[in-house]
Amino acid sequence: MTILQRAATIAVMTFSLAGLLGNSAPGQATGIDRSTTNLTALANLNALSPQNVPQIAPAATTVAAVEPIAPAEEEEFDTLAQAVAAQDIAAADDALQCLAGAIYFESKGEPLTGQLAVAEVIINRAKSGRFPADVCAVVKQRGQFSFVRGGQIPNINAGTAYRTAIAVAKVALADAWNSPADKALYFNTPDRRPSVRAIKVASIGNHIFYR
Repeated sequence: MTILQRAATIAVMTFSLAGLLGNSAPGQATGIDRSTTNLTALANLNALSPQNVPQIAPAATTVAAVEPIAPAEEEEFDTLAQAVAAQDIAAADDALQCLAGAIYFESKGEPLTGQLAVAEVIINRAKSGRFPADVCAVVKQRGQFSFVRGGQIPNINAGTAYRTAIAVAKVALADAWNSPADKALYFNTPDRRPSVRAIKVASIGNHIFYR
């Protein structure tokens, strides 16, 4: 092979090798780009995995605040007469009727404080544990109140005095007014004393109250 032929052969081989390199280079670059793309996609998938997804708090449901209703304040009165006048006497249960009956028969002619004190005696007895625990049973207890006949309260004329007695009974049961005889368990006229040993706590109208 002449020198010219050898040079031509080398040139052809050089061009062929250059062509081969030129054809393979884009394939390698594409592979790199593809790998980079796959890595990027994988990174994005990992970023969106459940443990990496930021938790979005559910929208708060707006609930109107309900303020507790404050209990109604007890009505205050300047006088016992106002407290009595403010009572509704339309309805009366058994205990109220028994208490009003005792007030009526024992003290309908007494001042309001005296009528309230009579009511207090009966209520105190029911709470004491020394007498029946029921207001009606206290009123009807044998030998305690002279107006009781055969264990029953006599019929009452429902006039002004009885309506007042019901109102006083309501005041007493609601503890809406402080009685000067709030600890009393007995009462009697000044010329008579209770048959038991007792301590005087108040004198109101025509009655003396004891505990």
